[in-house]
Amino acid sequence: MIALVRRFPLLSVSVVVGEYWASLVIVIMLTGGEALEVAAAGRARRELRALLDRVPQQAHRIEPSGDVVDVPAEKIRVGDRLLVRPAEIVPVDAELVSTQGDFDESSLTGESLPVDKQAGDAVLSGSVNGSGAVEVVATALAADSQYQRIVELVRDAASSKAPLVRLADRYALPFTAVSLGIAGLAWALSGDPVRFAEVLVVATPCPLLIAAPVAFMGGMSSAAKRGIVMKNAGSLEKLARARTVAFDKTGTLTVGRPAVVAAHAERGFTDDELVVLVGSAERYSSHVLADSLQRAALDRGLPLVDASDSREIAAHGVIVTIDGRQVVVGKPAFVAEHAPDLALRPGASGEAVVYASVDGRCAGVVVVRDAVRDDAPATLAALRHLGVTRILMVTGDVGATAGPHCRRARNYRGALRVSARR
Repeated sequence: MIALVRRFPLLSVSVVVGEYWASLVIVIMLTGGEALEVAAAGRARRELRALLDRVPQQAHRIEPSGDVVDVPAEKIRVGDRLLVRPAEIVPVDAELVSTQGDFDESSLTGESLPVDKQAGDAVLSGSVNGSGAVEVVATALAADSQYQRIVELVRDAASSKAPLVRLADRYALPFTAVSLGIAGLAWALSGDPVRFAEVLVVATPCPLLIAAPVAFMGGMSSAAKRGIVMKNAGSLEKLARARTVAFDKTGTLTVGRPAVVAAHAERGFTDDELVVLVGSAERYSSHVLADSLQRAALDRGLPLVDASDSREIAAHGVIVTIDGRQVVVGKPAFVAEHAPDLALRPGASGEAVVYASVDGRCAGVVVVRDAVRDDAPATLAALRHLGVTRILMVTGDVGATAGPHCRRARNYRGALRVSARR
């Protein structure tokens, strides 16, 4: 109705006074703007569908008899016992029943390293299970779980309108009436009916009718594609007045993908040899760090070697045979069972330490950590240029870990302050 009120006076008057080219331009302008708006809305819906595609559709419920039955996720009830297989998405918020497990929560929290859970720990829906099957007990319905709330937030944002767009809709009818009155007055004073059409064309608020909806829909779609969830279109409009910005660290200022930052070989081994052995062993592992450990050897120009046999112990590590030697890679307690001389070398907060042994001897450790994004300093500088006066990094890491990331991310002294867990 509002679109008809905007369009009809312009088209009808232009045709009546014989301004056919003006009519054509008006039709192209209005229909083209609406087409762009529809295209932007369609793109936003595609981004929403990408989120919906990750929503678990099925769950494996363990019946009292011990049988495992596949049921739709929305039929899961609080207290149901569920089986989550390796690399599957946790369907609902739950509590871990198995002794331990590791979960990839990067899509929820941005945490790049796998999160180890013990029996009784909370497990968020949307997190990805590690390399071993685990049992959990549902603590929330699918509709009330963490990932579903994120989806609903994006859906509400996509359907919301910014204050500027709502303003155009609200005043469309009275504005049209006033425009017609002014146009009629211009016609009466000049005696030329073309003046009537000219006033209506000039009075058409094209930025409100066309540019604003397209800009907001396009901006929100682009943000969703980059993992930025806007609570509503009004939030996007207010960004222009923002003077303080707070960044999360992991996955925002940092890459969000762990990388090997150091290798410490024990006597009898070289760092390069350690990296090759660890990377070669991890070729047979489904752990989330396996790719990073393999990539470390390739980045150093070191070829990976094949193993004659391999065995992965879920959530603990992998045992392989390389060139007749038994290589064990994984968590310290697991590797210590095969290498009594293993000495703990804990990493700093935010680091993961992978241990390795060869033929019953500790071979060393490889340290994995998230790295600062290459474009972080330029991003901070651009925000300063746009008028942001205060930039914060908010993180759950301790200051000893957050501080170095802060120094690497900021583009000059004082550009970034850190708020860390103490």
